[in-house]
Amino acid sequence: MDENKYTADSAGPRIEEFLDQTLDNMDLDVDYEIVDGQHTHPDLEDPDLLVKFSGPDVDLILANKGELLLALEQLTMEALRMPAEHHSKLCFDANDYRLMRIEELRLSAMTAAEKVKQTRRPFHFNPMNSRERRIIHLCLRNETDIRSESTGTGPFRQVVILPIGMPLPEPIRPPRPGPPGRSGPPGRRSGPPQRRGGRRP
Repeated sequence: MDENKYTADSAGPRIEEFLDQTLDNMDLDVDYEIVDGQHTHPDLEDPDLLVKFSGPDVDLILANKGELLLALEQLTMEALRMPAEHHSKLCFDANDYRLMRIEELRLSAMTAAEKVKQTRRPFHFNPMNSRERRIIHLCLRNETDIRSESTGTGPFRQVVILPIGMPLPEPIRPPRPGPPGRSGPPGRRSGPPQRRGGRRP
């Protein structure tokens, strides 16, 4: 077992070294705290380490469904050379965004499961990342009338809930690329993203 492999004392200094340099380079005015994980829900796996962000620019970290928060988390895992099977042991959060997202996924999983039981038809979740798919699977692991499966590839990978014994439907197919030289709908131009933020003390 790899339980408690990562602690604030053992991995904290390496996380601090990486984040301090990264956040300074990004010119983000945020602070963070590294704490050992706590057991919050009996059905889910809790991380060994939790990195909690706060400060004036925390809304930038949480923009676009926590895109930057997840990117910082992934980069930190790579900096620590964490193997893929250990990625659930480190979690970045801000304003309890991840905790609320876990509860949202848990309730969605239970609601979808009841719908599948009643209709006997598959339910497709929107594509989501591997950690969120795992939350859905863990929430439904004790169900006996339905099962959950992951299907699709890359950013189109999603969870499907279906009755026991029903074959898995065809996965979502990625959309075909548009005509050459066109990157978006008519009348819109794409450009480099705007970056804002204060200086970190």
